[in-house]
Amino acid sequence: MLIDSATERQHRGHAGFQHDAFVYIDDEEFVRQTASFVRDGLESGEVVLAALPQSQIKLLRDDLGTDADEVTFVDITTVGRNPARIIPLWRELLVKHPDSAVRGIGEPAYVGRNEAEFEEAKLHEALLNVAFEYAGPFRLRCPYDASVLSRDLDPTDNHPLVFEHDGEWRQKASWAEVAREIFRTPLPAAPPYAERKEFGLTDLTGIRAWVNRTAQAQGLSFDRIDDLALALHEICTNTIRFGGGRGTLSLWICDRLLICDVEDHGRIDDLLVGRVLPPLDGVGGRGVWLANQLCDLVQIRSGGGFTQVRLHTRLD
Repeated sequence: MLIDSATERQHRGHAGFQHDAFVYIDDEEFVRQTASFVRDGLESGEVVLAALPQSQIKLLRDDLGTDADEVTFVDITTVGRNPARIIPLWRELLVKHPDSAVRGIGEPAYVGRNEAEFEEAKLHEALLNVAFEYAGPFRLRCPYDASVLSRDLDPTDNHPLVFEHDGEWRQKASWAEVAREIFRTPLPAAPPYAERKEFGLTDLTGIRAWVNRTAQAQGLSFDRIDDLALALHEICTNTIRFGGGRGTLSLWICDRLLICDVEDHGRIDDLLVGRVLPPLDGVGGRGVWLANQLCDLVQIRSGGGFTQVRLHTRLD
């Protein structure tokens, strides 16, 4: 069954999940919007976590002073390098504090990400509305540096409310459909120079050896090769089990990334696949979860008789 995006509702006065964003043009504006938000939460006795780049953590800490001791800070460039790991972060916080209101600041679209990472940050933000529709009380605010914005990265697309420079909150009607639209749209095709191999059950050993040789030639460490091999094995096995028994693996190097793209004719209906750990007795999902823990970025798209899973591994 498809998981639909959350229905639209007004931001103020709702006791459950509240998800908003703001765009900042300088450090002063960043601090003004985040520090007051944090202090309001602390004064209300809420649990507060800020997932930000180290530079933004320092700015916020300095302004909060001793209040910063009551806030949990995590480096989003580490815990959220792969944006698929961020929803589990918030889920864990909610589970740890079932009797408390939770307030968070998260900046998944931070300066320095590449194009694919920004696209996944956009999908992640939209999926938050799916994952936490019935959670709460949980209030999440997402800062966006104005320099990262583009036609393809607009926080009004995936946040119920966005605070704009004229001091007004504005709601965009289409935000609830963004997750499904992104998830159902194929990724850009592999480049012409990518190497391709079709595979079935009897080809898995050869596929693994091929990828291992390529990774070794690029200087990837043995530990990272093992991580990639395990992730790829899980995804290829899913293709055989759920994608018609055969798939195509495309392999290429781009911008010091080793990219493995697995395509088949299956369909994934769960928009949150790989972001919620399936139960031990569940069917499917654990392989994608594992790939998200092992790879620097995982992109999943599925719909209309196709599924793509693209694994990115940094070579640096």
